[in-house]
Amino acid sequence: MQTLTNRTIATAVEVEQRVNEAILHVTLEGILPAGHMLALHRESGILVGLSSVGDVPSMQVAQQFTFSELCVLVPLLEAYPHYCPYEVLLAYFTNVNTSVTEEVIERCRRHLHSALREGVFEHEMRPVRNVISRTRLKLHEFNIDVTSLLETGYLLRPRPKKPRRVRETSSKKKA
Repeated sequence: MQTLTNRTIATAVEVEQRVNEAILHVTLEGILPAGHMLALHRESGILVGLSSVGDVPSMQVAQQFTFSELCVLVPLLEAYPHYCPYEVLLAYFTNVNTSVTEEVIERCRRHLHSALREGVFEHEMRPVRNVISRTRLKLHEFNIDVTSLLETGYLLRPRPKKPRRVRETSSKKKA
């Protein structure tokens, strides 16, 4: 006797929604040149810099981020062009298995205010700062920098172009 299973077939719209949830696309106007965008595959942690000439996309750069780095990268990308407050970063960093809600963010805000009063703010934020430091280095490949805003949060900005230092030749040193 044949048994029937209760399977549902995903529609094209449902599949597209899952793909859209799995991949975060951001343009970061003011940081990335026109026609460029970032695509973050959340499950694998791969961030790709894309540019398009006409209808043809082209991959420019790619980096893989660890799970901890994703916990700070996603809220930074989602907050742009605004800064990402400390309490939001802490909420994403400490609530990895649950969704981050306004209540969770409010709880982290109260926790950080208490830590500031007790003089242990730096201690509470150290793990987040360490991960942001690693994330910042990887974002440099995309010419993106993460700037700290005193007692506020972090902001994505264009990476400043440093002038190249010209090395002195041995003949100049002797003179």
